[in-house]
Amino acid sequence: MAESVALDPVDLQILRLLQNDARTTYRDLAAEVGVAPSTCLDRVARLRRSGVILGHRLALDPARLGRGLQALLSVQVRPHRRELIGPFVERIRALPESRALFHLTGPDDYLVHVAVADTADLQRLVVDEFTSRREVARVETRLIFQQWDCGPMLPPLPEAALDDRLARTGD
Repeated sequence: MAESVALDPVDLQILRLLQNDARTTYRDLAAEVGVAPSTCLDRVARLRRSGVILGHRLALDPARLGRGLQALLSVQVRPHRRELIGPFVERIRALPESRALFHLTGPDDYLVHVAVADTADLQRLVVDEFTSRREVARVETRLIFQQWDCGPMLPPLPEAALDDRLARTGD
């Protein structure tokens, strides 16, 4: 497990702003957090070098790309052995329908987020790409009706700050 990195309030504000809009210019970012643009550039570079910032991604609308139906597939692999896991993971990651893949604990081994054209496409995907594999013992499909993005990810608050925030919100 990677070690956490010490972040000050300016770093946290930079991370919050960039997560909300990664295209923010360094000049605008610096003005928002109250530092010089060169300082802001240095801080973002340090956050990249330390591995806090992993990259930038482009968000696409699956429906506008002809993939209006999304689902979560719970997959059980048997036997659950390393020599089967690697090829399975690589194959699922290579599918154009796959959006995310999670290795889990519990009765299911994997959770796969997929985006497909329609129910016939979903059925084809499940039958041809999942259940046809010898190591796949079971697939359970859940349709996604709606999805929401959540707020920016920041380090956990210290316990005193969390208690203070809860007291202010009345939770």
